[in-house]
Amino acid sequence: MKLVLFFLAFQTAVYAQNFKYPTLPNQGKSLATIVPGNWKVLDSISGDLNHDQLTDFAFIMEYHKEIRESRAYGDNTTEIITEIQKPRILAVYFKRADGDGYQIGVQNNNFILRSAEGGTMGDPLRPLKIDSNKLVLSFEGGGDWRWKLNYAFKYQDKNWFLEKANNRYYNETSGEMTDKKYDFILKKRLVTTGKTHNRDAANETVSQDFPLKNLRTFHSFKKPWTWEIGPDEFL
Repeated sequence: MKLVLFFLAFQTAVYAQNFKYPTLPNQGKSLATIVPGNWKVLDSISGDLNHDQLTDFAFIMEYHKEIRESRAYGDNTTEIITEIQKPRILAVYFKRADGDGYQIGVQNNNFILRSAEGGTMGDPLRPLKIDSNKLVLSFEGGGDWRWKLNYAFKYQDKNWFLEKANNRYYNETSGEMTDKKYDFILKKRLVTTGKTHNRDAANETVSQDFPLKNLRTFHSFKKPWTWEIGPDEFL
């Protein structure tokens, strides 16, 4: 009995550690000089992200051990769930015009899904992409019913705005599928329903107006699945 109590106390001590996210340096010479101790880089990509014709870079890193972490679900505020998992950080650094290293463009501690947030498919994180100067974040998960999420953020006026997104969910066995593509600049949504194995012509696609007052940013859109766009519709 004493051994069990000791083990439980030990586990509590490990997960109740006084963890704090590091503040990444404002400037750096390279990726290797920026990543703090006890963190490892999971993925990185290079390209022009602020329209200055210089090569910037973005990366995702993960802490070396699990902690107790509170994560937003549902509507960002009322549903907060505490989980034991390894924290992740997204960071972007812009190439300095004078060629002297890089300047931080963003540090985000919330948006990247953790390794256990993909359901039975495992780690939901998919490779970073840069498309037309936009940073594209991708995730995939689920079980019999699977989902794929893509978010394209553009850097403008010293902020990161969500311009496009894609939410695709489908049944692995039947092939039943719904694919929603959002263009927040044009305020349009394309909804395709049908089967994953069909040709495009065999599926049905409709275009819908999507009224939106303000573009979402990393600040106003905390993490995937927390934006309730409409009744029973989350992004």
